[in-house]
Amino acid sequence: MSRHLLRAVLAGSAATLLLGLAAPHATADSGPSEASRQAARTAASAPGTLDTLSRFFAREGAVTKAAADPRVQGDAVPVYYLSPEFVAGEKGAPVARLEFLASKAVSSDGQTASLWTVERGSAWKVVNIATGDDETHYARVGAEKLPGGTVFHEPQIDAWYVQGRGRVLPLDADGVRAVGSDGASVGAYQKRVHDAYADKLPGSAYAKSGEAGGFPRQSPPEASPAPAEGAEGPVTVASAVAGAGALAALGLSGVAVLKRRARQQG
Repeated sequence: MSRHLLRAVLAGSAATLLLGLAAPHATADSGPSEASRQAARTAASAPGTLDTLSRFFAREGAVTKAAADPRVQGDAVPVYYLSPEFVAGEKGAPVARLEFLASKAVSSDGQTASLWTVERGSAWKVVNIATGDDETHYARVGAEKLPGGTVFHEPQIDAWYVQGRGRVLPLDADGVRAVGSDGASVGAYQKRVHDAYADKLPGSAYAKSGEAGGFPRQSPPEASPAPAEGAEGPVTVASAVAGAGALAALGLSGVAVLKRRARQQG
């Protein structure tokens, strides 16, 4: 089953997006505050967000918009992506950096979705809605596998890991294929991602050519749901989009549906 992404942010080529934009981000050592988590959840639960969720869950006819009755479950979790500074081999760079906070939403017929929230100025906004609950699922799995570790995503191959105690451990089948079932040392993992992506970082000839997806650079449109005011936290922009796929309109300005590969658990 394909994963779809309701995208309210579209900026840069896929390679640049997957490896981060030139914007401030938090590292794995400076996670979100409790106030930030609460503000993100409030944005995810806002009436405008729930209305958009109703349309999202109804997009393929599984349930009507009126009957979708979406609700947000649990707390917002921090979502880390592979750090371009780590890929480049910068001294002291963390393996992953914080990209957004994610909340799990459920419809009346059992469909699930992940709401991605970021802070813009003093306000939190929902910028993406993706089918499934990968973000919150792997946050839970990673915490069980390595308590206190940092769960992160390598979107270029759709792999999930948890990092800590000098190791990078896989959380899904894609991660196992990349680092083996026993994982890899941080040094060995850095060598792998450097070999794979160092020539595709932002600013590289590869990224400028648009070969990794062909999205033209443009200013991102504003997301439609209204977030909570006065939120504090390190997340400033969602810079990662997991691949390219078939687009389908939902009747929302600046918003599209993007297919994303389904979870493969290992």
